[in-house]
Amino acid sequence: MTKKILIVTDNLPDQINGVVTTYKNIEACAIRDGYTVDYLDPSRFRHFDCPRYNEVKITLPWKVGSKIEEINPDYIHIATEGTLGLWARAYLSKCGISHNTAYHTKFPEGLKTLFGIPEWITWRFVRWFHKHSGKVLTTTETMVKDLKAHGFGGEVISWTRGVDREIFNPSYRHDNINGKYLLCVSRVSKEKNLEKFFELEYSGYQKIMVGDGPMLETYKKQYPDVHFTGFKTGKDLARYYANAEVFVFPSRWETFGIVMIEAMACGTPVAAFPCDGPLDVIDQAETGFMNENLQDAVHGCMQLNRERVLQGSQRWSWENAWKIFKNNLS
Repeated sequence: MTKKILIVTDNLPDQINGVVTTYKNIEACAIRDGYTVDYLDPSRFRHFDCPRYNEVKITLPWKVGSKIEEINPDYIHIATEGTLGLWARAYLSKCGISHNTAYHTKFPEGLKTLFGIPEWITWRFVRWFHKHSGKVLTTTETMVKDLKAHGFGGEVISWTRGVDREIFNPSYRHDNINGKYLLCVSRVSKEKNLEKFFELEYSGYQKIMVGDGPMLETYKKQYPDVHFTGFKTGKDLARYYANAEVFVFPSRWETFGIVMIEAMACGTPVAAFPCDGPLDVIDQAETGFMNENLQDAVHGCMQLNRERVLQGSQRWSWENAWKIFKNNLS
């Protein structure tokens, strides 16, 4: 008999971010193994954009319990701590229905950066939100330690990520029409620390920023020497990855950073700060360089062999991510 997995998420299915990318790829593996996957997302309810951060959706989840009963899943996974995740969590806890949860994003750090909310307040909420979860899935061993250090008492599981190698591979390396350049791919928003990329000075290399977001127009005016391409996906995005000399990842608040392994799968080394995300993703002096001086990290990447970067990226697969997810369903 086919088993049904319900994923509760505050992301719309057409959004482009690491959370949506993760579940789309997990779903493909699940279907292949005979499962069905359904989503309870904002498209099923009235919702609106969060002020100052339109990627976050505020959902009015009327009768969320009835919808869960109607779907009648065998397993329930709450992906996000937004309003929809919160209401689903309340219903499941009240009814004593088992479920697990995921911690994808540095929620406390993000809210402090965007809205000035003290981290200790958000950490209290996050601990409470995940308290009744059978297991909490997070992105890396570093994040497992971080959550436990912040008072998570239950079982916290390191949950890897993968890359679609049919799309992201070195085959586009000779399609370059932009000359030599450093690349960053990200949502263009304040918390991503993009200024550190924009302010890099590396003689003879252009800086290309791929992505969209609330700070795009502001940054275009502030940094006229940076080429902003806007939003790219699929093969168009893969071409930018494959033809960059170095991929620069300036963020300090990611729990993983799928864009890093997409770049590596195209043979492009990654320069980053030595912080959560890069510490678990980059093999120092093999697939990239981490340094508190981002320019030195870029220089180190310039010396790396692209074939070795590609080989180092092979450990990341959606198949492994699905196996971890499947083995920890509640």
